[in-house]
Amino acid sequence: MSKRTQHASLIEKQYIVPFVLITTLFFMWAFARTILDLLNKHFQETLHISITQSTLIQVTTYLAYFLMAIPAGMFITRWGYRRGVVFGLLLFGLGSLAFIPGAAINTFVAFLIPLFIIGCGLTFLETAANPYSTELGPRETAASRLNLSQTFNGLGAAIAPALVGGYLFSGGSVTLPYIIMGILVLVFAVVFSFVKLPEIKHEAQDEEADDIEGNRFLLLWNHKLFIYGLLALLCYEIAEISINSYFINFTTMEHVVNGVKQPGLMDPTTASWWLSGALFIFMAGRFIGSIVMSFIRAEIVLLICAIMCAVCMGTIFLGPGKLAIYALIANYFFEAIMFPTIFSLALRGMGGLTKTASSILMMTPVGGCFFLLVGYIADAHMLLPFAIPFVGYIVILFFAYTVICRKGIANITEE
Repeated sequence: MSKRTQHASLIEKQYIVPFVLITTLFFMWAFARTILDLLNKHFQETLHISITQSTLIQVTTYLAYFLMAIPAGMFITRWGYRRGVVFGLLLFGLGSLAFIPGAAINTFVAFLIPLFIIGCGLTFLETAANPYSTELGPRETAASRLNLSQTFNGLGAAIAPALVGGYLFSGGSVTLPYIIMGILVLVFAVVFSFVKLPEIKHEAQDEEADDIEGNRFLLLWNHKLFIYGLLALLCYEIAEISINSYFINFTTMEHVVNGVKQPGLMDPTTASWWLSGALFIFMAGRFIGSIVMSFIRAEIVLLICAIMCAVCMGTIFLGPGKLAIYALIANYFFEAIMFPTIFSLALRGMGGLTKTASSILMMTPVGGCFFLLVGYIADAHMLLPFAIPFVGYIVILFFAYTVICRKGIANITEE
């Protein structure tokens, strides 16, 4: 590792305030996305639907990412990061408040519509904030910087089950958390309307892409690392969303041991607290990862973590019980650095194509739609759904290995 990499600053001084403001968004969308994992069990109990039916919560929300990612990227390319953030916050806030008429109608579809609107807003926020965080400092520390921002993403995810889970599973209305969240989000929209976020200028040779608007998306396919990173990020989203969304169902599901039917390992309220604890471990993993990657190349850390996640998934197949729970919890620590690391590696060397590339990468949460398959399998078999994230981690493992081995394509040679 070169001296330049060792001494490269994490955040340039003139970008500290924008970095702090943008990082608050990571907390907000993580909070909103984690509530989805609670809604599955909540609506199964209150609306009397199956696991397969409840998966439409994830399908509806993450389908919005797929449909809105490219429009969001085009909007941000044309109007800039700040306006992209404000528009995303407005959609996020309005979608949250739409739970009020949804509760009055009190049908499953009436709740899915607000979730789709929220998903559209989150797409704008993530498409703007993820690449913006990588650009607020030296290229060498982009992965570490994004992991630091994503630490607060982990904090939002960890707090949500503790605050909302106990409330929902003790008979609370689903409307109140969304009303509070909607009001707070709209306040942030007003704040960002008056905040100046500096637009990052790329090197001249990279800006050639900006002069070829019509071919912008075609140019991306010439970047081999980007294409492989896109696949790896999709696999990560499938794995992460599947595990998070299945966590409470898995830990509360009745199962058979030696031909004898056993009750679930815990009740829904206890499972919410365990999920919260797992997500705090997830947050710690991102924080520790951001520090480790200041000394060890990001792709090496990613390789190690992918191996450990595959081991954790393999352990779960030994059978339901305490060992499976511990393996599931450990997986949260090792998968923590994956999204920001894969994201930043895929954007290396994209220059003037960064915003467009980011919009394509932000289509990957559509992987949440695979939870429909997880739910279908789970209705028939308790452990088999974990085969899906296992395969995902293997793909990520090979992505990290490719980045390490093919320095010419990955453009990772330190100067």
